[in-house]
Amino acid sequence: MMRVLFVCVENSNRSQMAEAFARMYGSGVLESASAGPHPAGSISQRAIAAMGELGYDLTTHRSKGLPEVDRAAWDYVITMGCGDACPNIAASRRQNWELPDPTDLPDEEFRKVRDEIGRRVLELLEQVRASAGWN
Repeated sequence: MMRVLFVCVENSNRSQMAEAFARMYGSGVLESASAGPHPAGSISQRAIAAMGELGYDLTTHRSKGLPEVDRAAWDYVITMGCGDACPNIAASRRQNWELPDPTDLPDEEFRKVRDEIGRRVLELLEQVRASAGWN
């Protein structure tokens, strides 16, 4: 399995939803986790509701700081909107997904960010399968 870490500043919206999508779509292929340099301490109720609409229970997650996740090298580190706040984490491959912070967006825009994260996780999964020679 390939290890992927999703990082956003507060680890309460984007990175949590990305981790959820990786678990939904990447079972048996991706080992996923999420964290943030300044964790909020809780998962956004809006993220919980948005993922609940897709049948995923985000209440099983918790907001974590970067020191709480395994510091061994990751296969992929995906950062989302944290810029310089995201420290350099050891990884074979790094990507930065420029996604708006959905915290204050209207519900429809929040869902668009959620859906874009889901699309990008599927794209990442295809990259992982291709790089590993899995079809």
